[in-house]
Amino acid sequence: MPTTKKPMPKFTKAPAETVRLFENALKDFPMATQRKMFGYPCAFVNGNMFTGLFQDEMFLRLSDEDRAAIRKDASRGTPLFEPMPGRPMRQYVLVPHYVLKSPRLLRAWLTKGMEYAKSLPPKKQRTKKD
Repeated sequence: MPTTKKPMPKFTKAPAETVRLFENALKDFPMATQRKMFGYPCAFVNGNMFTGLFQDEMFLRLSDEDRAAIRKDASRGTPLFEPMPGRPMRQYVLVPHYVLKSPRLLRAWLTKGMEYAKSLPPKKQRTKKD
């Protein structure tokens, strides 16, 4: 029996305001490298992604403990980052809007995300094969 492929969801561009917020927040993290993943800006440390944008949301990679804390802290709960329905990315959550509105809170959570990514084994640099 042939398998049917699910259609790829339509992705929208990140709003300019969200991109500016992301870029400004990362100015406090000069050790982070930035590059695009699937057309969206993301930040890495030791080759491990720790934050990025997806459509109109920012996501963050956190330890189990910090992920539980941010999800509990948000008044309506913080969803896991799920770029495609039914396919959540382990270790990632969406950054709550109240955090995005507070430079102090955003910096604190980005620091937690970066520290967690730094604790992971460094990713080897991929080389292009000819």
